[in-house]
Amino acid sequence: MQFSNRREQWKCEMTSDEGNAFFRHRRMVLAGLAGALVLPGIASAFEVPEVPKLIDHDYAKARKRFRTKLLQKGPAPDKYEPLDAPPEGEKILYRSGYGGELELVAWVSKYKRGSKPKPGVLFLHGGNAMGLGHWVLLKTYADAGFVVMMPSLRGENGQMGNFSGFYDEVDDVLSAADRLRHLPGVDADRLFIAGHSIGGTLTMLAAMSSHKFRAAAPISGNPDAFRFFNRYPQDIRFDDSNAHEFEVRSALCYAKSFKCPVRVVHGTEEAHFNDRAGLLASRARSGGVRIETDTVTGNHTSALPAEIEQSIRFFHGVAA
Repeated sequence: MQFSNRREQWKCEMTSDEGNAFFRHRRMVLAGLAGALVLPGIASAFEVPEVPKLIDHDYAKARKRFRTKLLQKGPAPDKYEPLDAPPEGEKILYRSGYGGELELVAWVSKYKRGSKPKPGVLFLHGGNAMGLGHWVLLKTYADAGFVVMMPSLRGENGQMGNFSGFYDEVDDVLSAADRLRHLPGVDADRLFIAGHSIGGTLTMLAAMSSHKFRAAAPISGNPDAFRFFNRYPQDIRFDDSNAHEFEVRSALCYAKSFKCPVRVVHGTEEAHFNDRAGLLASRARSGGVRIETDTVTGNHTSALPAEIEQSIRFFHGVAA
């Protein structure tokens, strides 16, 4: 996602003239943020290590000790649409943040309770706003027998909270997972997580943060925050003079911390992910993690349907 371009990243959300207008708007917003609107004190010339260091500390424990320092506080950067309930889905709320002060929207597939609880999939959308275009992709999970929930995160779609870029949002993901696992008729022992693009990055970080998930399937996620923010410095809200701010956003640095089986996948036309996916896997395996990597024919968007199908087979295989 991060090395193609933002237009590529958002093709899955809109089509035709509406999509073209959206992409033009997005480029103008990014150009403005990268130029005169960037606040003093937020630099963009931080050092990008050739190979981010491997940190042997457990990521979940590291998160308990670390608080990100935001130099700019405000909403997520992307244009958004209203969070009305989607077709074949329902709008629910969940709480996150310190003391549960944030009330955030999630969408969950409509389902009937049966005699046997259903497995659940928490799916994390791409980009920094949630839209109906994301939801269309998730019917495959529902058709495969999963209860699927897609949460919006802090600062997105006009909601409460400050955008932090891959850090405080992980708390929202874990809170959303608690909401999903406690829904009536959901099997808390068969809770899975998947995500695409930015959601793929958050999937990795969430799977290192908690034992809640039976398996994780990040799709086109970036495990190297140094590279991501070097490409998109306008998305930096934290103190980029502190290298640790990047490390706690990089799955590569804590690759031994995955707490469930992981399947990392990206499109064949996303070759920029190859070296980082390989390094992530080798580091994770050295820590005893069960991890798979693969590529699927296509680009950041066109490969997504097949990647979702593969995640379903992976989840079924883990749960068998």
